[in-house]
Order: sequence, then C-alpha cells, then structure tokens
Amino acid sequence: MKIINIVGARPNFMKVAPLHKEFSKNPFFESIVVHTGQHFDTKMSDVFFNQLELPIPNYFLGVGTGSHTMVTAKIMTEFEPILLKENPDLVLVVGDVTSTLACALVAVRNNIKVAHVEAGLRSFDRQMPEEINRILTDQISDFLFLTEKEAKINLLSENIAEHKIHFVGNCMIDSLHYYLPKIDDHKTLQEFNLNSKEYILVTMHRPSNVDTKDGLEKISFMLNEISQHHKIVFPIHPRTSDRLNHFGLLGKLKQNKNINLCEPQGYLEFIALMKNCSLILTDSGGVQEESTFLNIPCLTFRKTTERPITVTVGTNQLLDELNPETAIQKTKEILNGKIKSGQCPELWDGYAASRIAQLLQSSFYAV
Repeated sequence: MKIINIVGARPNFMKVAPLHKEFSKNPFFESIVVHTGQHFDTKMSDVFFNQLELPIPNYFLGVGTGSHTMVTAKIMTEFEPILLKENPDLVLVVGDVTSTLACALVAVRNNIKVAHVEAGLRSFDRQMPEEINRILTDQISDFLFLTEKEAKINLLSENIAEHKIHFVGNCMIDSLHYYLPKIDDHKTLQEFNLNSKEYILVTMHRPSNVDTKDGLEKISFMLNEISQHHKIVFPIHPRTSDRLNHFGLLGKLKQNKNINLCEPQGYLEFIALMKNCSLILTDSGGVQEESTFLNIPCLTFRKTTERPITVTVGTNQLLDELNPETAIQKTKEILNGKIKSGQCPELWDGYAASRIAQLLQSSFYAV
C-alpha cells in the first residue's frame, strides 16, 4: 500500500513522524513524505530532519507564504504532478493547515483515497481559516481518524458516514511518548539558566490576538505585570514579533530582564520548556493537548477550542477574551496552588499510529 504523507507546517511534523515510522517498519507499506513548504525555516528543518528522526522528504514543494487562496492554489498545482507520477493508494493529511485541505482536494479530484488524521475537531468559529480546512477536509475524506471520542458527534451531525470514522488516539502524543526520555536528558534549562517550575511559558500567534495594536498592548501589559514576580520564557512567533515591532511594543518587552524573548524552539527544546514550567499561557491548539498530557496548567486565550477534551478532562482553561486583569488574577491563583486537576485522555497512550496502520492494512485487504 503506497501512502503519501503530507506535511506543511510545524505541528504536522510531530503527527507524521510516528506514522511514517510505523509504515516504514512494515513491509506492507511504502511511505512517501511530501513537504509543501507552507512554513519553512531553519528551526523547522532541524525539527524535521534531526530531532524527529525523519528522512529528507521525498518531495519539497517550497510554496512559501501568501494569502490563503494563493497558498492553496500553489500547493494544488505543485502537488498534482507528484500525485500523478507516484499514483499512491492513499494520501494521508494531518491537522488543519492549508496544506491539509489543498492536498486532499487534489487527491479526491484524481480518485485517490484520503485519510484525515485529527478529524472531527471543531471550534465552531468559522472566522478561523483552520475551521474551514477541518470541515472541508472531513467532508471529502475516506478515513477519519479521531483523537477524542467527542469528535464523532461533530462528524455524524455533518452527515459523515459512520463506517469512515475511527477513534484511534493522538499521533502528536505518540511523539511525546517516544521522545520523553530524550527530553529528560536535554540541557535546555541549563541553556536558559532556568530552574524547573520557576518560570511561565508563553506562546501567542493567533491573528485575533496579535494582529491589532489593542490586542498586543493587552498582551504586553499582562506579561510585564506578571514578570514582576515570575520569570517568563516567550519563544516568539515571527508573526507576533513583526506585529509587536510594527506597533512599537517590542522594545519594552526586550528591555524586561524577567522576560526571555527567544526564537522559536526545536521540538525537544520546546517540550523540555513545557514540561518544566509552572504554567503555560497560549493561544495554540497543539499546546493545549501537550500540556494536558504533561499535566501542566494551561490558560488558553480563545473563545472556543476545537480540542474540548483538554478542558473537560485535561488541565486547560479557556479565557474567552484577552483581558489582562483576568489573566493576571488566574495566573496568581494557579501559582498559589489553585490548580485544575487533569487526567490523560483515553487512548493517548503512544499507539495511535499503530492503530491507524492496522486499520489501513485491514481495509486494503477488505477491498
């Protein structure tokens, strides 16, 4: 069974890595990796080639950045010749980035089956481009692999056939299981001159939070206030850095000795920072899941989350607006011991990729 695995942005790497490893150790599968280049920089390249122990992608499209329409069109036109050349049995896409939808569309148009890993997640906020990508990809996929049971309700309500839906667990958590021993041996804390549980980790990149001066002023005020009593490590997304600089807010944050504005980190470095922090402030999707698995308190600055299990079962709490006073108060409560208890969600056990491989193999023979 020939499978083309699509990666396009940083979160995809951690989900495809365990799948490619699982496929590669089974002679039944031929696993090909296509990197669209939707997001690409040195750090991401390092994550892909070195830390996640993946080979150089079979194909690199190098589409780069642009509007959602431009990037979608570029990915589709670059990917189709590869699809026709390789003629796979299946195209496997993960997550909710533009590459996910674009490559799924090309596959369906050419009568190639599509598997969507991380299917059925919904924020119910259609202003998020990721939400549109999720909905459309699920509608055209033949295999829908779920990270949480609740996602099945969403898919059935959208008239997805039940036989296509499979609850398998979380491939990104597979990567965490696999790499935790290496993370424990990593020297990230020494390099940052940090002690475990004595700092707060921050990530912010959602347009709704960082694209306006008002939003960035609130973030800056919040961080400056919190940093009076706690160290902060903030691996800053290029988008966030550019917007802070544009509005003249970057300099003050850089001058704050208790805020470490660092470059985006490699996978092992970031997980080490996450595992050892006392609290995470974020608007990321994946961080909500990783913090839940690691049992780290997490405050997410979003009105809704497409990963509700991180709230109902895990350690995540939503702050539905970017209110500095609320965030500062919540931070104080958590650091003073008022911590939301959490559990590891069902099937987040490190074997999601194995379940997917087994299902694909059995379905191949069934046909």
